[in-house]
Amino acid sequence: MREVLDGLTERVRVFDGAMGTLLQSSGLTDKDFHLRERLIESEAYAQAYSRIGPAKLDGCNELLNLTRPDVVRRIHDAYLAAGSDLIETNTFGCTDVVLAEYDVPELVYDIALAAARIAREAVDAAPGPRRYVVGALGPGTKLVTLGQVGFDDIVSTYATGFRALLEGGSDALLLETLQDLLMVKAAILGARRAMADTERTVPLMVQVTIEQTGTMLLGTEVGAALNYLECFPCVQVVGINCATGPVEMAPFVRFLGQNSTRPISVQPNAGLPQMEGGHAVYRLSPAELADAHVRFIQEDGVAMVGGCCGTTPEHLRAVRDAVNGLRPNPDAHWVRTHASFPGFDFRLRQPEQADAFALKGCSSLYQFQPYAQDNSILIVGERTNANGSRAFREMLNAENWDGLTELAREQEQEGAHVLDVCAAYVGRNEVHDMQRLLERLNRAITVPLMIDSTEVDVMEASLKAVAGKAILNSINFEDGEKRARLVLELARNYGAGVVALTIDEDGMAKSAERKLLVADRLLALTREFGLPDQDVFIDALTFTLGSGDEEFRSAGIETLEAIRLIHAKYPRVNSILGISNISFGLRPSARQVLNSVFLAEAERAGLTAAIVHSSKIVPLNRVEAETWGIAEDLVFDRRQFAIA
Repeated sequence: MREVLDGLTERVRVFDGAMGTLLQSSGLTDKDFHLRERLIESEAYAQAYSRIGPAKLDGCNELLNLTRPDVVRRIHDAYLAAGSDLIETNTFGCTDVVLAEYDVPELVYDIALAAARIAREAVDAAPGPRRYVVGALGPGTKLVTLGQVGFDDIVSTYATGFRALLEGGSDALLLETLQDLLMVKAAILGARRAMADTERTVPLMVQVTIEQTGTMLLGTEVGAALNYLECFPCVQVVGINCATGPVEMAPFVRFLGQNSTRPISVQPNAGLPQMEGGHAVYRLSPAELADAHVRFIQEDGVAMVGGCCGTTPEHLRAVRDAVNGLRPNPDAHWVRTHASFPGFDFRLRQPEQADAFALKGCSSLYQFQPYAQDNSILIVGERTNANGSRAFREMLNAENWDGLTELAREQEQEGAHVLDVCAAYVGRNEVHDMQRLLERLNRAITVPLMIDSTEVDVMEASLKAVAGKAILNSINFEDGEKRARLVLELARNYGAGVVALTIDEDGMAKSAERKLLVADRLLALTREFGLPDQDVFIDALTFTLGSGDEEFRSAGIETLEAIRLIHAKYPRVNSILGISNISFGLRPSARQVLNSVFLAEAERAGLTAAIVHSSKIVPLNRVEAETWGIAEDLVFDRRQFAIA
């Protein structure tokens, strides 16, 4: 059901405002939160009360869906009377993480179901144009990135809550006030599971919270959040809510207007809170909120507006009156995207739809990293890899996690834009090692991560430990398509890019023409899974020139030509090489020069990314011309003497 989103380029939708603000002013007493005096409709309610009695329940606003549905209904009715189009369920804290603090974690499903039914009844009874129920869940009180709660636990509880909200009649789902990108990932998976379980596909809206620091709570910039959210076709609205008022939100709303391919929602607080008598007081007037939303719509293309903490039906009535007849700015990126691609469904089955993305790149917990660099190609650090670094292997075997983290920091400081991480080491548990290492790197490293493994279970465990948009290294057709399909399913489900190697059932492709044929097949498969070309890195591979084997003397030439052919045919795709493979077997000093020459030539051929130890690459002006020339002759197989 996409009716909630129909006509957004022509007419702005209005959310409701704060629920907690109105509940606090409803004159409720401790008894209103107790289950004993209310009609018990399920065994779960009765068991909860008989187990804990009235203790611990006071202040759990979600319980009011069971104990005082009349109060919740009156608040919904007040917002509907004010002109709100979208009514959020009273389920902000309806996860077992939050409800466990009141000792009733088993009530997630029952509370969410009751909440959706209350909102559904209110919306169905409202006169005038059609209104919609938005099943909303908040961030909880524990963060996955900090290890306070498990990734799979978040997936499970959000799936339960969203399933009940869907079964209760919600027209759309909302994740709001999100603070941790790793939790965002888990919650999105929970929402998708709920839609699959109920066989109901509805729009999913996601709103992150930008603090006064200018980032999310854990330091995530808005670009990293948007880059990651746009990985998911099910996320059909992105936005910002809570934490601040509209003035403080303005620069981040502007960023979304300039970059988002999805319609934008904004729900500010009624200004920054001021503490009076131990309580938070919000001073932003209804007229001020309305004026701010008019600017957001007309300047930044915002399509859905509403209120968060401190806002009331009076605020939303003023907003409704002010935005009637307004259309989102037609120059907003998402509006132009929809105009360019009628029926744009975010699944990106057409390669040219990759052009819709303003943010082409990957992201870490902290920052967005564009694939295209101003003064270089994308440098992928290679030293956090058990296959290529003795120091890494030794620290991994000793479980020196602090040392491994410092090694990663060194690569970041040397200028790596992404870090390739591989913990495959004979005799060790790769899943365990990757989880331990990535949990640390996720918090300690600001650049995105490339997950390097041949094992699908390792990749999935790693994706559960890494916030933001990672890159999976790699897929190929060595054993057919089965494993490649499993990896691409992970990329689609968890939101990741992928490295694709030109290897098929006959082994590594040697000629440029064979490399292109395998690349054709790889890209046909990645497109089948809905990955935009920009998130695919074709690795044309190369054999070493250091073996002296006559068969491989032209290995560098074939790889460079393959890069040219691939980019000529697929201009939106990325390309990548493990540069040091060209010099394997040579002395370190010779390797440094040959690697540097080969990288320079690969860049000229169109290479966009390289897995390399960046501090070991030297520019042309720092190598003697004769030495550089010898290395070039080797790369291009220029023979000065006849072979006897």
